[in-house]
Amino acid sequence: MPTVAFHTLGCKVNHYETEGIWRMFMEQGYERVDFDHDSDVYVINTCTVTNSGDKKSRQTIRRAVRNNPDAIVCVTGCYAQTSPGEILEIPGVDVVVGTQDRKNMIEYIEEHKKSREPINGVSNIMKNRVFEEMDVPEFTDRTRASLKIQEGCNNFCTFCIIPWSRGLLRSRDPESVLTQAKKLVEAGYKEVVLTGIHTAGYGEDLNDYNFAALLRDLESKVDGLERIRISSIEASQITDEVIEVLDKSEKIVRHLHIPLQSGSDTVLKRMRRKYSSEFYYQKVEKIRKALPDLAITSDVIVGFPGETEKEFMETYDFIRKVGYSELHVFPFSRRTGTPAARMENQVDEDVKAERVQRMIDLSEELANEYALRYQNEVLEVIPEERVLDEDNPNMLVGYTDNYLKVKFEGTSDMIGKIVRVKITKSGYPYNEGTFVRVMDNATHGKMKINA
Repeated sequence: MPTVAFHTLGCKVNHYETEGIWRMFMEQGYERVDFDHDSDVYVINTCTVTNSGDKKSRQTIRRAVRNNPDAIVCVTGCYAQTSPGEILEIPGVDVVVGTQDRKNMIEYIEEHKKSREPINGVSNIMKNRVFEEMDVPEFTDRTRASLKIQEGCNNFCTFCIIPWSRGLLRSRDPESVLTQAKKLVEAGYKEVVLTGIHTAGYGEDLNDYNFAALLRDLESKVDGLERIRISSIEASQITDEVIEVLDKSEKIVRHLHIPLQSGSDTVLKRMRRKYSSEFYYQKVEKIRKALPDLAITSDVIVGFPGETEKEFMETYDFIRKVGYSELHVFPFSRRTGTPAARMENQVDEDVKAERVQRMIDLSEELANEYALRYQNEVLEVIPEERVLDEDNPNMLVGYTDNYLKVKFEGTSDMIGKIVRVKITKSGYPYNEGTFVRVMDNATHGKMKINA
């Protein structure tokens, strides 16, 4: 039986796609082995969001070539899409496929076996208007299931290379999304995370069907699905219709990731983001009226070209005003090929590092404040795995619907189920809790806080 090994760099979408690619290999009779083992084929799913993503991708490719010089090395993903020539120059690379036409990968491998010539299967992504279907009925390594609903992005923010590696926005067929969701439920998943490159842009290229309609259909047509989580939603995509769906939903969790990037209007303009801080704030206020206990997480870029201390403080104060439950803080990283990399007034690395630290400190403070609100409350948790704890080997860790990470004592058979846990000690990154009971479907309704 031929063997295949995978290594995935980058985002949730890449992890989803690796599972899709593995399905194709599995159907062709391949056995999956660990990446550090000897394998007949190595597939590296690359990331290009930063220059260091490219570098890590190259290092991983070389590692595969070293592992087994006779193996077929196949490179896919975002870096493969933007720089196939660069990748083919690495000795030992045999096949390059970008972020489309992955269905041809095994065919290319067979072709390479005969010709022994490197194959470049990358084509122009900007011409593609069709979502590439990949069946992922279950995941090899986790309790939460991702469900990819769209591909690409039309925004062209000045710091971002992604439209060039993923192409323009294309939505998955609604029937296909629902079929995939049903398969995931059949495989035992209680929660599905809707994911994509610009997730809530879903439907912008469809007639008479949008993101809100998809959420309604997932809720009403997929029996046994308990939780729907939206991986990310832009402020501009939080329409009144989406808010209404969130308000009425029994299954969409009380957590939204709403990227901010900056709270300074002058910086937002340079980033070519499509909103002002005031517009963003109004959306957050509106959504909080519909979902009072909502956890809001976000991304922020610190040290964008030209960022003054005043602009940084505008972002800092704005973040405090919104009151996020957690932030992902990124120092601005010059991505070759983007307008922001060529901008003047690049911020000094030391200044950037100091501002990043201040922002991380603020994030921790806000995260602790948010978590404290739930101390002594009973929340619903889906345990994902055992946590290494020297004092107690029976500790499990998982997330509440409002994205608090909780560790508590429990048994292995609880993993993947919805259980009620009392938060005994709030904190960040972990909250501590005690197990109350396993939920059965009959008692599981709208997620209220009190037991």
